[in-house]
Amino acid sequence: MIGLSPAGADRAPRNPVGTRIGVDVGGTFTDLVLTDAAGRVFHRKVSSTPHAPDAAVVKGIAALLADAGCSGAGVVEVVHGTTVGSNTLLQKTGAPTGLITTKGFRDVLEIGRLRTPGMFDLQWEKPAPLVPRRYRREVAERIAADGTVLVPLDADALMAVAEDLVAAGLTSIAICFLNSYRNPVHEQQAEMLLLARYSGLKVTCSVSVLPEAKEYERTSTTVVNAYVRPVLEDYLARLERGLAAAGISAPLLVCNSNGALASAETARTKPVFFISSGRAAGVVGGARLGEALNIKDLVVFDMGGTTASASLVQDGALARVSEYEFRAGISTPSRFIKAGGYMMSVPTVDVAEVGSGAGSIASVDPGGLLKVGPVSAGADPGPACYAAGGTRPTVTDANLLLGFLPDVLAGGERRLSHESAAAAIRDHLAAPLGLSAEAAAHGVREVVNANMARAIRAVTVERGTDPRDFTLVAIGGSGPVHAADIAQLLSMPRVLVPACPGVFTAMGMLAGDVERYFIRPFPCRLDMLDLAALEAVLADLKVEAKAALQAEGIAEPDMVFAPEVDMRFRGQETALAVPYESAGAAPLKAAFDAAYEAMYGYVSHDVVEVVSLRLIGRGARPGKLDFRSAAAVTAASAPTGMRAVYFGPELGRRDVPVYDRASAPGRLTGPAILEGADSTVVVPPGAEAVADAHGNLLITLA
Repeated sequence: MIGLSPAGADRAPRNPVGTRIGVDVGGTFTDLVLTDAAGRVFHRKVSSTPHAPDAAVVKGIAALLADAGCSGAGVVEVVHGTTVGSNTLLQKTGAPTGLITTKGFRDVLEIGRLRTPGMFDLQWEKPAPLVPRRYRREVAERIAADGTVLVPLDADALMAVAEDLVAAGLTSIAICFLNSYRNPVHEQQAEMLLLARYSGLKVTCSVSVLPEAKEYERTSTTVVNAYVRPVLEDYLARLERGLAAAGISAPLLVCNSNGALASAETARTKPVFFISSGRAAGVVGGARLGEALNIKDLVVFDMGGTTASASLVQDGALARVSEYEFRAGISTPSRFIKAGGYMMSVPTVDVAEVGSGAGSIASVDPGGLLKVGPVSAGADPGPACYAAGGTRPTVTDANLLLGFLPDVLAGGERRLSHESAAAAIRDHLAAPLGLSAEAAAHGVREVVNANMARAIRAVTVERGTDPRDFTLVAIGGSGPVHAADIAQLLSMPRVLVPACPGVFTAMGMLAGDVERYFIRPFPCRLDMLDLAALEAVLADLKVEAKAALQAEGIAEPDMVFAPEVDMRFRGQETALAVPYESAGAAPLKAAFDAAYEAMYGYVSHDVVEVVSLRLIGRGARPGKLDFRSAAAVTAASAPTGMRAVYFGPELGRRDVPVYDRASAPGRLTGPAILEGADSTVVVPPGAEAVADAHGNLLITLA
């Protein structure tokens, strides 16, 4: 247990003081963190239940409440991050979905951006649209670029199309008409007609999700929302029933792709904003931990059971983007890599992700090369060492065989079998490669480290940033096991391991704020800007944002509003969002030029256009975690034992002291292993590890 105190104790809290719970559902483990009225923190890891993710959540919360001696009635808030949205896209298990669009625009999803993600990849196959062509239908209607109605909506044709789609078994419909972002009347009329006729049908209008220009991006975002919506709605309904059965009537908040929070009701209707739910919360937590420790330049590295991800925090600010493509392999919101997946124009923390986690399966390809991932053993059957039916070797099996892992994981949740791990590696890797089991296991570790280093390079070197100037923050159940090796690959000098790295994403959610996003088209040349009209639109957006935050339970004194202006050079397709801080075209032009040069390395002298106005409404949550008030509660003690660990052919196996993480010395020199209920920390030979008063560990590499 680590002592943490809630922030905001100096003012009257919005909610009564009580128990708060953060939950992050991963592919292998579900992580849970509880804070109580006394400021104590309890955490647990339980095995995920992929067939019904809510079952693991409810089971873990019950165990956590028992650990803390709390009742469900005392819970005032449950904060949740879920992989339901991303898994739905990955596994193609969304609702049968149709698309109704303007006549002549049936194939927008197929046409996309007319690009490929790799210029020289001749084997690349375009992802199949989430809506097959037979379920994409056209109706007569037309709105001009200025919002004028040119052709009224053909209501009879609309209902005939809808009847065919519903008869085909479709349960969710996306509506995206041309230029509806300038005048939503036809989409709103279509939605009203469909819901009046088909009460059980889920209807998603593009103007309710993304009221901005760019037809492909708007259509794709709307379709993803419609495809995922029934699945996420069903999941959240089951979860809320489970929480109610446990005596919990507290609000359920869901983490969105931007690392902020929103109500479960918002997640139900706009799930496209929650596809990367949870993944971004760890980055938000890393940034706030860095702020507490006065470390402003960080790379947050998160390795779980299925994937590993990396994100940049530079000068204390998170890297964020306004669009994201979901795809297999290495997935990044890069401005240079497009058309590789399903486009979503939603605010997102800029995270690069690879299919390399502790459960990633290692194999020998037909060319005789060792590869790791992206297929994962998951929680069921899990790695071979779980002895639960899995027979393929994974990263966990390799780490166990090399001595990096203890015999039990997650505080006793999983007992590991050395015999099963050795057999899997020997039969599937060592024998085909002509290596010893130990050498094959070391090869698995080196390959997965190289894979994960790619994700870090994607957010640093490929963006013109030198990773050697940054501190690597290791989170996730397996992050601290591999972080030192990866830092050495990238010549990064320091690794920061938080007090509870294995459940840090769930902890980051408890440190998050509520956010809502609003956008309005505002096309004009910057040198002809009507400042009064701009201010009027921002005032309208602020009214909308204030009402939305009040609906989320945020008091007006806790609200903060951040206006932005989307701008681009004339003739360009992509716009940049610039904070609106001072009145007038000249300050906006200077801010845009600076942002453009920082991103692309040069500035054009062409005319600048305003595209749209944005407003972020943020609600501070009294009672959220404050990393500056954390403190370790136990004194240092001697090692709990010794373990032989294989560090590679140069160093071989060495006897390494093993410490209980909660009672390890404040300073030690590697090699050393620090074990906790949530994660294991590997301090390599020659490295120095220093624990601070908050329980965080800073490892300086040799």
